[in-house]
Amino acid sequence: MYALIALGYTMVYGIVRLINFAHGDVFMVGAFLAFYSVEKYHLPLPAVFAIAAGGSALLAVVIERMAYRPLRNAPKIAALITAIGVSLFLEYFTALHQVFGPNYYAFPRPFQVVSLEIAG
Repeated sequence: MYALIALGYTMVYGIVRLINFAHGDVFMVGAFLAFYSVEKYHLPLPAVFAIAAGGSALLAVVIERMAYRPLRNAPKIAALITAIGVSLFLEYFTALHQVFGPNYYAFPRPFQVVSLEIAG
């Protein structure tokens, strides 16, 4: 998981020369989508992965179109400040009780835990 997030940061910076501070927050929204898909709707694991990836991708496209694209020709500091603003918006918006809430959640295991006893 850490490698995927780091790869995303590297690709965005390598192509656009912008540190996207909202990158991790997009992953957080995808994790919450996966959590609610499993916990609330009891969807199978392939559907959960598709919803998490699709929701994250859709959110990333919306952020790019609304926040970053209008600043393509602006100074780099404007895009950097916008990236910090988008990150803070996602963090505080998802912490609202009506959205996901500020509490931590334990992700349910999609498989049974098996214990083996070897040599006594």
